[in-house]
Amino acid sequence: MAETEESSWVYKNRDAPVEARVKDLLSRMTLPEKIGQMTQIERSVASPQVITNSFIGSVQSGAGSWPLEDAKSSDWADMIDGFQRSALASRLGIPIIYGTDAVHGNNNVYGATVFPHNIGLGATRDADLVKRIGAATALEIRASGVHWTFAPCVAVLGDPRWGRCYESYSEAAKIVCEMSLLISGLQGEPPEEHPYGYPFLAGRNNVIACAKHFVGDGGTEKGLSEGNTITSYEDLEKIHVAPYLNCIAQGVSTVMASFSSWNGSRLHSDYFLLTEVLKQKLGFKGFLVSDWDGLETISEPEGSNYRNCVKLGINAGIDMVMVPFKYEQFIQDMTDLVESGEIPMARVNDAVERILRVKFVAGLFEHPLADRSLLGTVGCKEHREVAREAVRKSLVLLKNGKNADTPFLPLDRNAKRILVVGMHANDLGNQCGGWTKIKSGQSGRITIGTTLLDSIKAAVGDKTEVIFEKTPTKETLASSDGFSYAIVAVGEPPYAEMKGDNSELTIPFNGNNIITAVAEKIPTLVILFSGRPMVLEPTVLEKTEALVAAWFPGTEGQGMSDVIFGDYDFKGKLPVSWFKRVDQLPLNAEANSYDPLFPLGFGLTSNFG
Repeated sequence: MAETEESSWVYKNRDAPVEARVKDLLSRMTLPEKIGQMTQIERSVASPQVITNSFIGSVQSGAGSWPLEDAKSSDWADMIDGFQRSALASRLGIPIIYGTDAVHGNNNVYGATVFPHNIGLGATRDADLVKRIGAATALEIRASGVHWTFAPCVAVLGDPRWGRCYESYSEAAKIVCEMSLLISGLQGEPPEEHPYGYPFLAGRNNVIACAKHFVGDGGTEKGLSEGNTITSYEDLEKIHVAPYLNCIAQGVSTVMASFSSWNGSRLHSDYFLLTEVLKQKLGFKGFLVSDWDGLETISEPEGSNYRNCVKLGINAGIDMVMVPFKYEQFIQDMTDLVESGEIPMARVNDAVERILRVKFVAGLFEHPLADRSLLGTVGCKEHREVAREAVRKSLVLLKNGKNADTPFLPLDRNAKRILVVGMHANDLGNQCGGWTKIKSGQSGRITIGTTLLDSIKAAVGDKTEVIFEKTPTKETLASSDGFSYAIVAVGEPPYAEMKGDNSELTIPFNGNNIITAVAEKIPTLVILFSGRPMVLEPTVLEKTEALVAAWFPGTEGQGMSDVIFGDYDFKGKLPVSWFKRVDQLPLNAEANSYDPLFPLGFGLTSNFG
């Protein structure tokens, strides 16, 4: 009798309307089950007992939190399926939603395709390419059993001193809006009749997206991570809110709140922006997730009154809380706050409705486990070709020849002897940048891919002698007459978030001096790897023959050799203004005082036939 009754429950009927399923399931849930759905924990504390007994709604991997070192997608799928079975063993069998920071490919997974970071994609101006990147990334994410990526970042960049500069597509809201088409690649493109603001997922080959960080995170004063964006609501809406309209129109399923503040008000507790603007005015019907321990940012010093942080954050509109470790305290404080009436049950029900809505839309109740048939897509040739195309189109040519009549590029692939210099020339980790394997990224052969040096050697073949030195030796420079030209690859090491905040923006590792030392002896192409514009000393611009901004291009270094040797022309356009001096920052392309070294949209072609 019990089995017959349970089988008739509406939420178990895959053919019932989503809203009917949400309503039915919500009506059957106890307070602990509801609070559990609002709780997201880190995989390292996600024991089967915790997931089942606390009714946990979501598990995630912090960057660098893997099943094991260099874990492959199948290892991830095994781990996540284990978590999922624990969730399905709970009274109502509500599946977890598993999240990860797959921000430029499924970058936590060894062997996955790693695409250029957002700033490079902004340089392509190719929204269709970005959509294809989203579709490829979705397949590689789902192959690992993950359902949800905390991407894309749709911050509009205000100041390149910001440590997350490379996570932004551009300083221009229009470009960020266009590049947000990544969501339609990740989730699939909703049909024309799809209700505005309602979450969407096309099927099992797609992944739940997350627009972040709401709102104004790219506009903080002096580019400080988790800082304060000082602006009127009108400008906030025109610049920073604008991309979210495009995201919501595409059916983005989740939005993440920002660590930053708006005019001194912490976003994680800003009822006006989170509820009145995002949910009511913009019509967002998915769920709003906090950032990592984001509720703790509400109090000063951080986390000093956690119970009050929970109260303020949930009442402001946070639906799911990325705890990630102190879930027991969060659950206890939530329980006390609801039972005391300080958090209304209506607010809890609204949050859980939104979470369940996304889970039903995503088909998690019907297909909770990993689809192993997708494992062959991880790092496949087709996806790497898309990444290679993205690298080609993201490169911005800033200088080509010492005068307009004598372009230096494309390079002669039949040269007898060439010099390649710089610690970025043969370092895959430096080439990929942050959010690769771990949050801050790592140097070295951290995954499968092709470095710049690999690609140069492949392009010129055995007839050309390629000499590589991380730092040019005196002996090499003394025999400079034997080289046809040099390629110098310098730039920033991998970094992320606050560790990337930089008030000086000089090229690290003595970059300017290395460039000058080589360029004084040998005709030189400089390839700069960075997450933002850097200080270019006058001697660098004067003495070098050519200069390319390569950003953090990812695993497919062939995309660089494709262009510098002339198989393809340069197409990239600056997504951000390139300053002359740091004391000019922040630059505003619409200001009368605008005086950049290279303006927004600048980019040369190599003028070959």
